[in-house]
Amino acid sequence: MVTKTAWQQVETSFKQIWGYDSFRPPQGEVIRTLMAKRDALIVMPTGGGKSICFQLPALLQTGVTLVISPLVALMEDQVQELKQRQLAAERIHSALANYEKQKILQQVQQNRLRLLYLSPETLLSKKVWEALCQPQVMINGLILDEAHCLVQWGDTFRPTYRRLGAVRPALLKYKPAGTKLPIAAFTATANPTAQQTICEVLQLQHPKEVKLSPYRPNLNLAVKVVWTPRGRRQALLNFVKAYPSQAGLIYVRTRRTAEELAQWLRPKGFSVEAYHAGLGSESRRHIEAEWLGERCQFVVCTSAFGMGINHPRVRWVCHYHAPSTLSEYVQEIGRGGRDGKPADALTLVSEPTGWLDGEDKRRWQFFADSERKLEREAKQLVKSLSATGNIDQVLRRHREAATALALLHSQGQLTWEDPFHYRLQVGQSQHHRETFDSVKDMRQYLFGRNCRWQKLLVQFGCETEARGMQCGHCDNCQKSEKRLIMGC
Repeated sequence: MVTKTAWQQVETSFKQIWGYDSFRPPQGEVIRTLMAKRDALIVMPTGGGKSICFQLPALLQTGVTLVISPLVALMEDQVQELKQRQLAAERIHSALANYEKQKILQQVQQNRLRLLYLSPETLLSKKVWEALCQPQVMINGLILDEAHCLVQWGDTFRPTYRRLGAVRPALLKYKPAGTKLPIAAFTATANPTAQQTICEVLQLQHPKEVKLSPYRPNLNLAVKVVWTPRGRRQALLNFVKAYPSQAGLIYVRTRRTAEELAQWLRPKGFSVEAYHAGLGSESRRHIEAEWLGERCQFVVCTSAFGMGINHPRVRWVCHYHAPSTLSEYVQEIGRGGRDGKPADALTLVSEPTGWLDGEDKRRWQFFADSERKLEREAKQLVKSLSATGNIDQVLRRHREAATALALLHSQGQLTWEDPFHYRLQVGQSQHHRETFDSVKDMRQYLFGRNCRWQKLLVQFGCETEARGMQCGHCDNCQKSEKRLIMGC
């Protein structure tokens, strides 16, 4: 319970730091929850002001709040903004020099920081973990930002996410009796199954759940079927030409495609850059700055770009390749229209048979085959594992063990006794994995004829709002209206 006096301080600090007179719903509700030290699951659309919800409570407390963030760019952007406001925030990641990391850890040990941004891997690195476990270090809470990454990446790409549920009990062993360490997960895109996975993996205790619909009335959704690779490029070119000098994004699925498309578009008079995880940190920061400063009209990028980067005037988003999951899709179209003004989102997709352009079909098949291969490897690895073990020792013997252990955890065959020690639960019933269903859901969305927003709302658990919905501004709704007019 937050007292009236304490809440007045919250409102005063909010105005002093950010200059706003009042919170946008449900910011106030979320901040009260975190101030009361309750676990929470927060699902809010992109551009809804999620960061302020955990930054403000953290700044008003003595001690540090740990923010687990998936990308270096996201950490850098948020910390830079906080430091420009003279606020006690820092970040530790692999691109920092060792002396910088040591300097920041000293600030942690002296309780001089209020926010510390870390990746899951950095959190569980030896020096950082040892520093945080020191009894005098006051930790006020754990925030999982962009929590959908736990579901999208945690089993295969970033297996350390699967160990985060063991962090709280492990840290509390080193803290004074009675210490509370609440955990809050924030995301813009999580369907009911993903929400359940987040709560289970993080071991949230009676969490306060705040969930907003992903519906964005200013986002106009459309899908265009293309028949050949050349037709795909022409459709992209026609779309981009319709927005002269207006900021946008083109999402692709491979680094190579990002580079090739940018190179193809530049001679046509466009100010464009290619962005992907293969670029150095300085190059990525430069491209972000050029785009945010509107010196670069648009970026051809992989999913590595855009998370947490706030460009309010993005008028269009084009998926040159469709994502493999609807969560990824909603996250990426959410970059558009964050100022509340109309924005268009177009997805290009090969016709269903893939006879003339099998690119999408091959990519989805590769995605499913890769998942099946990893599961087979996990089953094979478990035969050579002891019933209990230390992950560092296992990794020295088996380079791919981290992914295998994460998959076993997702199937209910392994528990983490602490972030570094596992116990096998062989013989336990396997949890259903939705990996292969995600492509099926994506295909149904792309080739379906009903209102696109209705499909998305159903997928993300908003059945009541979706019932009978016709948004009127997606391509399917507009086609239906046109048919009705012609029928009259």
